[in-house]
Amino acid sequence: MIRVLLVDDQPLIRSGFRALLDLEDDIEVVAEASNGEEGFDLAKEHLPDVALVDIQMPVVDGIEATRRIAADPALAGVHVVILTNYGMDEYVFNALRAGAAGFLVKDIVPEDFLHAVRVAARGDALLAPSITRKLINRYVTQPPPTDTFSGLGVLTSREREAVVLVAQGLSNDETADRMVISPLTAKTHINRAMTKLHARDRAQLVVLAYESGLVAPRHP
Repeated sequence: MIRVLLVDDQPLIRSGFRALLDLEDDIEVVAEASNGEEGFDLAKEHLPDVALVDIQMPVVDGIEATRRIAADPALAGVHVVILTNYGMDEYVFNALRAGAAGFLVKDIVPEDFLHAVRVAARGDALLAPSITRKLINRYVTQPPPTDTFSGLGVLTSREREAVVLVAQGLSNDETADRMVISPLTAKTHINRAMTKLHARDRAQLVVLAYESGLVAPRHP
């Protein structure tokens, strides 16, 4: 059973998502919160598999709630998925840097929404390649941050190669094809890189790849 926490200050949005999730035999909504502070407290109480978190909320916003969840070792199994009306904007970018596993636009079709919840719960490819590419394109118009990460020396050459391909928006299967290895081996390289770099998921791995200079953003 996939345990889900809903965190959104709009009751109508929460009830809509809950009604959709409650129809699924393998998904259970364990709690609802109307702001990030309540969401963080309920995450500690219920330990959900997935926390669906709105960005703009009173008291504590979604970015700070994500940061608190990501920083708490007891909540390492909680995958935060950001809910937004705006797509790939600055709020979402900051939320990914704070530790979010990915994001969903609120006008997503029900089938894609349910699939995303299940993918997030598995801790698998939490960002679809199309979303990863949007994240990459965000870097095209931004200079790299001044506090660049410099810990890539812990990676093997094959792990670095896999990280580069992930940061270019390739899926596990596409990465495997490019490296001429099996999908399982590709996933192993990616998972080991995430462990060594202390990245919670693929989203943070992509961010680290660009912030470290391992991958340079394309310029228009």
